[in-house]
Amino acid sequence: MLRGRSVAVLLGLAVVTALVVGPAVGQGTDVKQLEDRIAALENRLATLEKTLAQRLTSLESKIQQGAQAAPTVDPAAEAAYAEIAKLMADGDFEKAKTQMADFMKKYGATSTAQKARRTYEELSVIGKTAPPSWNIEKWFQGQDQVELAGGKTTLLVFWEEWCPHCKREVPKMQQIYTDLKGQGLQVVGLTKVTRSSTEDKVQSFITENKIDYPIAKETGELSSYFNVSGIPAAAVLKGGKVVWRGHPAQLTEDRLKSWL
Repeated sequence: MLRGRSVAVLLGLAVVTALVVGPAVGQGTDVKQLEDRIAALENRLATLEKTLAQRLTSLESKIQQGAQAAPTVDPAAEAAYAEIAKLMADGDFEKAKTQMADFMKKYGATSTAQKARRTYEELSVIGKTAPPSWNIEKWFQGQDQVELAGGKTTLLVFWEEWCPHCKREVPKMQQIYTDLKGQGLQVVGLTKVTRSSTEDKVQSFITENKIDYPIAKETGELSSYFNVSGIPAAAVLKGGKVVWRGHPAQLTEDRLKSWL
């Protein structure tokens, strides 16, 4: 297809040449001048053809290299990842973490590993201790309602005001907080106030959605500590250690109750 396009380009230039030369002959233009112009056009066409051929060869080589470097689909890798997903669905996150580490060592070059990259990053956080320093930049509300230094079960929700998925998930956490705060669950929303957001917009969102659980602005260190690469994201700490990391939509009240 690429070489066909180059031929089309050359043919188009030939037509242009005919259109330029033809009328000139009819007007009595000097033959020697026409021959010189034709020779110049032929030289330009030859140069263009050579340049196109070189670029086509380079593109074909890159396409071939990309095809050779593309990760392979391995049925064994797919089966292993499905087993990890089942462990997570069953709530056995420690075992899922161990198997995921083995999976990445064994199947890291497969397309399945690329698909599993975020899951791997989330599971790798499980078992970490709570951050030694929370580095909260500002509290929008609820500073006196939460004990981050203690061992209480705490749900952290990472979000941004401009994120449409966050706007859907963050208010849902309000019902969880309302239902389980009496049983000891802490919920803390964490935002960095990035992109088009402002502190005023964050405060307006909190008010409009009647969110009353603690909301704070963090510096970005907490996002890094909990391997947050996309939002919304959530983490659960119990007894000073991370017991879960994932998307907030994956959380249920029953699962949270098991950690209370």
